[in-house]
Amino acid sequence: MKVAVLGAGAIGAYVGASLHRAGVEVSLIARGAHLQAIRESGVRVESPRGDFEARPHATDDPAEVGPVDHIFLGLKANQYASAGPLVAPMMKDDTSLIAAQNGIPWWYFHGLTGPYEGRRIESVDPGGAVSAVLPPERAIGCVVYAATEIAAPGVIRHLEGTRLSIGEPDGSLSRRCTEFADAMIAGGLKCPVEADLRNDIWVKLMGNIAFNPISALARATMAAICRHSDTRALVVEMMRETLDVAAALGVHPDVSIERRLAGAERTGEHKTSTLQDLERGKPLELDALLAAVVELAELAEVAVPTLRVVNALTDLLNVGVGAPPPVAVPGGAR
Repeated sequence: MKVAVLGAGAIGAYVGASLHRAGVEVSLIARGAHLQAIRESGVRVESPRGDFEARPHATDDPAEVGPVDHIFLGLKANQYASAGPLVAPMMKDDTSLIAAQNGIPWWYFHGLTGPYEGRRIESVDPGGAVSAVLPPERAIGCVVYAATEIAAPGVIRHLEGTRLSIGEPDGSLSRRCTEFADAMIAGGLKCPVEADLRNDIWVKLMGNIAFNPISALARATMAAICRHSDTRALVVEMMRETLDVAAALGVHPDVSIERRLAGAERTGEHKTSTLQDLERGKPLELDALLAAVVELAELAEVAVPTLRVVNALTDLLNVGVGAPPPVAVPGGAR
């Protein structure tokens, strides 16, 4: 089995190193000092479960890799539309795209029977730009529960968790999913194949949709948000509205608001990825986390006043760090 990791950052390099030690032929696609370090010394993973090293092939040129069986997308969701030239040289007739992203994926309504089957979500697939380069029929969903960071170029610090749930958009237990999951498990990771990955998507989104934008607006850690009574109440309201949207779409996440809050509080003085991007002057990855849910609420005719206000504020904040102005969608969701 051949796997390419496109965007071999903290999660991508961790997954790639784990697959490599399972005997998979892996190519990491990275850049800059991180790529140089991997080329020279491989990937070093520092983990409470035991440190290890791997020396997979590393490059910045996908054409050097050629066609593979699976492409693991470690890119941010807001980079997907521009990924076509990187993905194309590695595609063959049956190559799968394993999209490890937070929030609502571009393939969300693909393979989902019901009134919204095949519908495009403008916030995450504007004008079909993502579907044009990442065909939904190629997609395998992936929800990441592991936490990692780049400690230094070529060095990945594994903080907690080893679970990356995957699943087909149509809920089938496909050979391509079980093949990839078996390799991940052999590499020391947990990789359940879920018949209903959308449940996992909404469970994780409950935290992301509240803590990520609030952390950026308030420049606050997750623990600080939980300690402050008013922002804690804001998180609860955003989670409630999110559950209302999920329910209207037929999904009932099997986790309570109290449990999600407790989990976030245990994380401590952690800066969300959105706050880290803001501090680095990078565009904020909030379309999939927040704007898409506001758009889905409009579609399902669910009132989400709090999500709308926070979305408007973070849109303006995002423009301030150089992101394109928000794209209008029906009903003023953006």
